[in-house]
Amino acid sequence: MRIFGKKRVYLDYSAGAEGNPSSSHEEGRRAKKALEDARVAIARLIEVQSDDVIFTSGATESNALAILGHVRALRANAGMDAPGRNNMHVLYLPSSHASIVENIKILEDEGITIEALPIRDYRVDTDALAKMVREETVLVAMDAVCGETGVVWNTREVAETLKKAHLMKNDFSRSQELTVQNHFSSGALLHVDASQAPLTEKITRDHFGADMLTLDASKIGAMRGCGVLIAHRTIPLIPLYGGGGQERGLRPGTGAPELAQSFAAALRAAALGRESFRASALANRASLIELISKSVPNIYIQEGRTQVPNILNISLPGRDTDYILALLDEDGFAASSRSACETDSESGSRAVFALTGDSERARAALRISWGPDVRARDLDRFSTALARATAFVDSTSQR
Repeated sequence: MRIFGKKRVYLDYSAGAEGNPSSSHEEGRRAKKALEDARVAIARLIEVQSDDVIFTSGATESNALAILGHVRALRANAGMDAPGRNNMHVLYLPSSHASIVENIKILEDEGITIEALPIRDYRVDTDALAKMVREETVLVAMDAVCGETGVVWNTREVAETLKKAHLMKNDFSRSQELTVQNHFSSGALLHVDASQAPLTEKITRDHFGADMLTLDASKIGAMRGCGVLIAHRTIPLIPLYGGGGQERGLRPGTGAPELAQSFAAALRAAALGRESFRASALANRASLIELISKSVPNIYIQEGRTQVPNILNISLPGRDTDYILALLDEDGFAASSRSACETDSESGSRAVFALTGDSERARAALRISWGPDVRARDLDRFSTALARATAFVDSTSQR
């Protein structure tokens, strides 16, 4: 670029080899505009204010910021001597991604009381939940779609249960003319990890009934390293670490405009193609289940009342699914036995165990998940390869 015949020279490499969104010069302003345009585009898709969109490195960081950032903020805002400061209560879905479960365990180490949400028939048992909610309950964390089984959770019912429980407790307190002594009595917030939802489900915050919402670019497109936490400015949050004032002071670090724009574009593409992909995935899922059921003996299908159509989780009891997956890999098919973040687990799928209570099914679980680029013929070939691999494993175990 030339100004008045002079070539523009970039002399701010210390801030970044390209324009840093936090810099005030022209290159920085262009980067800032690109970042903010992406923020606005994502906000429109989720139907929130642009200021509600906090960019992160992905779902793991978003979930950590929502869970640790919120509860620690409540504790810090309460002050050392506030009633209820050390009695906070948090509920979580035990089948959720490790980035929810492990951060909940960190809270437990910090003295917070935690409890697992009750599951019945692949749903959160909201009747039981209503009895678990306390005046000290400050947060419920769960996912919208189980990334291992494809179960679509009843997040809106959970949100309604939390609201009703809060109203009932407030009415009781007023009727007894009691002074609410708990600093955290404004009602529990619902945090939802919706990372697995965009390809087949609506992604508005209202659709999930969520107060805070996580999304991850890597689950819908070829880009990695970008995610968002959706949280209104009035929700107390504190950063997980220091380093700068970016993202409302909650996520220090140089913004990534290119990743943010790619994420926004992928979310928009997912929204535009959602109905078409959902219809094809439903047909492909039904066909795949029929083929596998006919060709592979002794299988179980992990399936709830409501499912995303592009995730199918089966169990092959008595078989070494890691061996089967290796055979499938050699045959040109990539599948998995559990979340990629928990591949070192020796007990199998934590999500399948949480849903079924069956350790054998959890150890023998196999997950097939696909996106818009996978065709019916690909899944047909996969079913043939799975039948062949399973038959081979069965034959070797009988020798």
